[in-house]
Amino acid sequence: MQIGHIPLANRLFVAPMAGVTDRPFRQLCKQLGAGYAVSEMVTSRKDLWNSLKTSRRANHEGEPGPIAVQIAGTEAQMMAEAALYNVDRGAQIIDINMGCPAKKVCNKWAGSALMQDEALAVEIAAAVVEACAPRNVPVTLKMRTGWCQQHKNAVALARQFEKVGIQMLTVHGRTREQGYKGQAEYDTIAAVKAAVRVPVVANGDITTPEKARAVLAATGADALMIGRAAQGRPWIFREVGHFLATGEHLAPPLVAELRRLLLEHLQDHYRLYGELTGVRSARKHIAWYLRALPGGEALRQHINTIEDCTTQWQAVADYLDALAQQMDRLPAATDVDANTQEQEGMAA
Repeated sequence: MQIGHIPLANRLFVAPMAGVTDRPFRQLCKQLGAGYAVSEMVTSRKDLWNSLKTSRRANHEGEPGPIAVQIAGTEAQMMAEAALYNVDRGAQIIDINMGCPAKKVCNKWAGSALMQDEALAVEIAAAVVEACAPRNVPVTLKMRTGWCQQHKNAVALARQFEKVGIQMLTVHGRTREQGYKGQAEYDTIAAVKAAVRVPVVANGDITTPEKARAVLAATGADALMIGRAAQGRPWIFREVGHFLATGEHLAPPLVAELRRLLLEHLQDHYRLYGELTGVRSARKHIAWYLRALPGGEALRQHINTIEDCTTQWQAVADYLDALAQQMDRLPAATDVDANTQEQEGMAA
């Protein structure tokens, strides 16, 4: 599969998630079988480009390509300028956010709110494509099925986006009104796939290898995007890839492998965020990794009292050393675990 002229390793993608898909997490998911990962949403506001938050989100040091950056905003010219700003800093693909349902985004008429104003949505897409074309940078777009149940306009918008040069479309199978509640539906994604020739990616409630296979069959999509189910379970990509290729399940990771992956992830996380922010922002990742493990809740509570990275890292290492004395492998993921994952976090 390709996005424009850029080949991808496979058709399993990491969804952009605010506060989650930073460079350390993206690199880990790619290491564990994801063929493509999109950055956290980066604002189109120039006055925020030099902020520490934005600079961290735009950090791609040592990240294997292709480098994809998601941008969000409400004005076509500002979005075009934001695209070029990120291209100058290493982005090889630009993704437009029209899928985020968060109120703080939608109240500013960005994210999925743009689906209410089709003319503006298409104007933004066209402006970003026009800006990126001279740099040979493909532009993709992520959206929802519509604003609400009564106004599902993903198919109509998809046709217009294709006409102005968008080279891949990702559709989350929920409306903006749903947020992350209820169940994702895939009929609209299938309709989008039938309506356009560019690659279409299915997103929403893909929590198990079996569900991945079912969604591909139901939608005819070219690829799958997995978000919240990868939180604390980044090896889901290799599990899904193996199942799609062979029909068989991989064994759960060894505790020793989890120890290596998590401790390396924490070190990379600390290097990006520094001591104060790093120790606090790492807490959610630790909790996601350990939530289904014996004693995981007690460790989570303890971790929340620790204020320095060295002590936090050592507490996790000690816990995993003790766990390795109890079991060789992690317990197999259950539907309950998957459903819990799908209720946590935010995907853009």
